Amino acid sequence: MLVQISRPGRTSLLSSEVLDRSRVLDTLMNNLDGMAYRCLNDRHWTMVFVSQGCARLTGYQPAEIVDRVDTCWEEITHPCDRARVRACIEGALRSGQRFSVQYRIKTRSGEVRWVVERGTVVLDEQGERVVEGFIEDVTAHRTMLEAREQAELRYRHIFEHASEGIFQTTSEGNYLAANPALARLYGYATPDELIDKLSDIGRRLYVDPERRAEFHHLMQTHGEVLNFESEVYRQDGSRIWVSENAHIVRSAQGEFICYEGTVQDISERKHYQEQLERQANHDLLTGLPNRVLLADRIEQGIARAGRMGCQLALVFIDLDNFKFVNDSLGHGVGDELLKEIAGRLSTCLRGSDTVARLGGDEFVLLLNDHEQVSSVISLLERVLQEVARPVALSGREFHVGASLGVALFPDDGGDAQTLLKHADIAMYAAKDRGRNNFQFFTRELNRVAGERLSLEAAMRVALERDEFEVHYQPKFDHRRRIVGVEALARWFHPELGAIGPDRFIPIAEETGLILPLTTAILRRAFAAARDWNRGREQPLRMAVNLSPRLFLCGDIVAHVAGLLVEAGLSPSHVEMEVTETVFLGDSDRAVTILRAFKALGVSLAMDDFGTGYSSLSYLSRFPFDIIKIDRSLVTGIEHDEEMAMIARAVISLGQSLRKTVVAEGVENQAQFDFLRYQGCDEFQGYLLSRPLPEAELTRLLASGGVIAKVPA
Repeated sequence: MLVQISRPGRTSLLSSEVLDRSRVLDTLMNNLDGMAYRCLNDRHWTMVFVSQGCARLTGYQPAEIVDRVDTCWEEITHPCDRARVRACIEGALRSGQRFSVQYRIKTRSGEVRWVVERGTVVLDEQGERVVEGFIEDVTAHRTMLEAREQAELRYRHIFEHASEGIFQTTSEGNYLAANPALARLYGYATPDELIDKLSDIGRRLYVDPERRAEFHHLMQTHGEVLNFESEVYRQDGSRIWVSENAHIVRSAQGEFICYEGTVQDISERKHYQEQLERQANHDLLTGLPNRVLLADRIEQGIARAGRMGCQLALVFIDLDNFKFVNDSLGHGVGDELLKEIAGRLSTCLRGSDTVARLGGDEFVLLLNDHEQVSSVISLLERVLQEVARPVALSGREFHVGASLGVALFPDDGGDAQTLLKHADIAMYAAKDRGRNNFQFFTRELNRVAGERLSLEAAMRVALERDEFEVHYQPKFDHRRRIVGVEALARWFHPELGAIGPDRFIPIAEETGLILPLTTAILRRAFAAARDWNRGREQPLRMAVNLSPRLFLCGDIVAHVAGLLVEAGLSPSHVEMEVTETVFLGDSDRAVTILRAFKALGVSLAMDDFGTGYSSLSYLSRFPFDIIKIDRSLVTGIEHDEEMAMIARAVISLGQSLRKTVVAEGVENQAQFDFLRYQGCDEFQGYLLSRPLPEAELTRLLASGGVIAKVPA
């Protein structure tokens, strides 16, 4: 029934007019902020009608969706939500109920939107059951709700898990809210127990009740208190010192609601306040002067040397192999080692000298009143001898050497900062020359140090941009067939050119970049090995080197296992190569790690065999599958009988121990023939192949992976 509202002076005949219902319906449909629809209850949710709101909602015109299979509603619905949506709708249809479901769709542009669909089943003009309903975009609303929920969750998480106590109290001194940290701080099991039992804060919490009055006064005057220190009672009657930061919370109308703030336990600071002077100037672990006191001693030493016309020597000391001990046996044992070394250094010096600890395993010697460099050298030789003596820790003996760098006043600098910098540079030179020695600063070292810093910065950028490459040196059997490859890191800098591993690997180890570098190389190598092994009858083994510094740090086995899973590569296709330096420090931990690698399923190879004095004992004690004869034992075997005898003995030893023997550095046919005749299993070297980029090696493998004999 139509209702007519007449206006004065105007006559209307609407009651007798025919209303264009289709036009009204179309107008309503086309202006709805959403999409009205009718669809079939089939597997495509085939649309038989959609309103113009379809274009705004999905980006598709109605003609692109109606009676279409390729752009049906099932396809527009997000794949992760399809099953849930269908279950909801079909359940409602079976029960004859209306339905409402919220889910995601993908628009024509690929955007993901959240929609809510409401509908029901009706009979169409032919009496068939179809679904009719309305779908609207609720993305903005959902985003707002999610943001609100996330904010509330974050604030609740902060409140519940903060390390500081957080509270709200009334002005009369009753708790309204407290977090778990505050309950623990005051000795209560839960915040509820604290709120229930700790009332009248002024008399029951503060040791000095006047502190509460002072708290009130500051609040009324400034609206907040900062670093408000007080002694308070815990539940058991013990006392602690706390520091409070709090403010007044007011309503929008400015009415007082509560006090709100945080509490920190500062008892330790209070209890040890009398020791602050010593702590400010001495290392807590060793009792030696620290950096602050050292700087003062250096300035005094410089002034004295200037007056007396003598030399002052500043010696920067870094312990060799300390990191292996610290990482393998724990910081407790590492601390004991540092205290032992600190004592030894102190016994080497005169009363006028100073030994200080800068931190970690770094020490500094300040040697005063030296007329000649020879006296400095004599003292440094004694220091090296003292540090090199075995250290007994946890019932075992350890050997730690030291790398010493020396800077002299006035030749190498006129102030403490310059002398320390130059002594540090000289120390790195000592490390580069084999460690357990000392080096004096030179201008050339200063230039090299500058280049080193530039190289480190360039390395960080290269890692971020994934600029390191991997080349692969094939390993051949006696028939010159490729049976494996060794992954080798390569770096081609756009400005510096090719930078050798002998330059960037040590920097990576010293700066902590060795893990991201190794990870980048392993990812590429494992992916290449996976691709090369597809369809191969005989697996192509990928050999990768592990830095000794990385080998003992963290859970390297789990890290490698994760990369293997990521690449989809079987561990049986991988060889992990390590050198005997991994056994310096704690050989038991090294064995544990090697066995974990074996349990993972990878093969183990001792690299550079023959370069260390204890390699033979390592072979019998540790679970290696492969030994790689160092190139130094291969070079010259064709004309040096002693070298040939050594190589022959190593191969025979490997055969006796049932190890695969690999010869590195095979550069001519005579070497290859000699090693093959002696029973060497595999060969690497420029005679057979240089390290190749991945694409070149792929082509070589595709051609059969065999290298023809080089003509004599």
